[in-house]
Amino acid sequence: MLTQEQIITQTAAYVQKMLTGEGSGHDWWHILRVWNNAKTIAATETAQLFIVELAALLHDIGDHKFHNGDETVGPRMAAAWLQSLKVPDETIETVCTIIKELSFKGAGTTSEMSSIEGEIVQDADRLDAIGAIGIARTFAYGGHKNRELYNPDIKPELHDTFEAYKNSTAPTINHFYEKLLLLKDRMHTQTAKTMAEQRHGYMETYLEQFFAEWGGER
Repeated sequence: MLTQEQIITQTAAYVQKMLTGEGSGHDWWHILRVWNNAKTIAATETAQLFIVELAALLHDIGDHKFHNGDETVGPRMAAAWLQSLKVPDETIETVCTIIKELSFKGAGTTSEMSSIEGEIVQDADRLDAIGAIGIARTFAYGGHKNRELYNPDIKPELHDTFEAYKNSTAPTINHFYEKLLLLKDRMHTQTAKTMAEQRHGYMETYLEQFFAEWGGER
């Protein structure tokens, strides 16, 4: 029987092997940052760290964005991996529920988590979507999907269904208004709320600079 530490170590190695070199901003380094964010947040909350770490490590191994919108791929892949390590069924179910619930589903929708562990991992993932790294990841993903940087004729849309959000092909700058600038006020834990404030402000400053340059200001 593997110890929890051995399971975490093997899971990290499995995910690193799978996602190293991925070019859309959903690579191993994203996972590592989310994992570290999650541990930082969990240190200030009453939560099962083993579940937090597993969910943080496995949350993107089958992201719907890369599987034709299929939201079942990630949980299935996570379950299969954890079963191979003989992780208890109850733990597997909790981890897979977190992965199912984690994604942002549109400005006009809610993404409620059913456990404190889920709230921690969702906060950790959202922190990596904002600030300097969030900006870099947003443009990496936009390039990966062949999207325009910005088109003033295409206005941001606050999607009211997950389907509409998933199917959007809007320019990358729109994503700031459709998701990134909304995340600060959707954090669950106080630690994440505090961390999000500075990152949010950085994005606002970036957008001011972007539009100044777009308009030809000196």
